[in-house]
Amino acid sequence: MARRPIRPAADNPYSVFVSWSKIVLPLIALGLLSTLFLFTRREEPVSVPVAELEEIAREQRLANPSYAGVATDGSAIAIAAEEISPDGEERFAILRPRAQIDAADGTGMRISAGAGTLDVPGNSAELRGLARLVTTNGYAMETEGVTADLASGRVESTGRLAVRAPFGELEAGRMAYGGTDAGKLIFSEGVRLLYDPPDDAAAPADPAPQTAAPEEE
Repeated sequence: MARRPIRPAADNPYSVFVSWSKIVLPLIALGLLSTLFLFTRREEPVSVPVAELEEIAREQRLANPSYAGVATDGSAIAIAAEEISPDGEERFAILRPRAQIDAADGTGMRISAGAGTLDVPGNSAELRGLARLVTTNGYAMETEGVTADLASGRVESTGRLAVRAPFGELEAGRMAYGGTDAGKLIFSEGVRLLYDPPDDAAAPADPAPQTAAPEEE
């Protein structure tokens, strides 16, 4: 004959407590979890496919990394990227990096590029793949790449630049910004300038026409 399962006695306080705990505790957990979601900041839902999660774990890459610090010249430096992954020992490859440098004098520079490398021991970064640079005082530049010393705040181009300035267009073989020359742009190595004054610049006054004195009769 089959044995009937033993049920806890209704008058046993411990058994009643255990039975109710199996129901109440999961409900409490669900309530806490719901509260967590209710009080977090509402953002657009993010859906990451399982295959992408496996790829991230396998390749040891991280999405949307960011770095911020202060250079010795007082400049605030911030670097962000869409993705970062190891590239050898203490070096990291960064995808579509963006850099922002705010000098102590109030000027600044924004840099974007297609790719780059972050050197941790050297405290430096290299941005390459058509780097675009824009300054707060009206300069827009394009070059093949730039290097940034994160300790001193100095930025240098790695090739020739095409520059659109407030006063015209220029080309240069080299550009340096920040560091000991905080907030200053320095162009060198074959600088060529096409001067284009602003349209609202005041035109010089024409000299008064000279007339011959009438002959005396």
